[in-house]
Amino acid sequence: MAKTPAQRIKKHGSKAAVPQHHLPPVVNPSTNRTPQKAENNSNLILIAGVVASLFLFWYLHLLTLDQLRQLTTGGLAMPDSLIGGFDAHYIGQLHATMDDDARGQLNYVHKTAGTLFPLIFGFTWLLLIGTSVPRKALRWALWALPLLFVVVRLWANVAIDGVLASETPDAGQVALASGLTIAGWVLLVLSLLAGAAAVLLKPRKAKATES
Repeated sequence: MAKTPAQRIKKHGSKAAVPQHHLPPVVNPSTNRTPQKAENNSNLILIAGVVASLFLFWYLHLLTLDQLRQLTTGGLAMPDSLIGGFDAHYIGQLHATMDDDARGQLNYVHKTAGTLFPLIFGFTWLLLIGTSVPRKALRWALWALPLLFVVVRLWANVAIDGVLASETPDAGQVALASGLTIAGWVLLVLSLLAGAAAVLLKPRKAKATES
């Protein structure tokens, strides 16, 4: 019968051979995080975000809003689609052609695709800029554009719904909704340019290593 380590020490003293027990090292290659893996993960998220943003833009502006234009307004474009804004006369025409059901449909679009598009686009562009621009001051300056776009676009949704819900909207309401719509389109273009600039400013580590 094999003796325990305590029994061996008692019998042989310091000369006792006591086997050493070592726990095997825990190796999980999947948990090894490297800068390369982190970059690959962020690239996958970026690709998914860009694809989702493109799809939502198409679904919102080129499909849903255009269908509302064809089916509910007799050809008058939705306020969201007017890059140059609109005036009180145009809103009056829309109000005369859109019934409560049509206005409800536009409100639903604003709460779904009209909310998802700026949020997903904004998150994607924040990640793109954050992973591409090393300089903190420049990064925050570029971040300001997609952040402002999200705020302005969501605010414009509420303003447009409010204008169309009112039978006699005042000039101030119309001007605010129009200004927010124009600002949203301008900020969208500027955000796209900021994203392109971030890609150009991204350090080329691989090329530096090869050279």
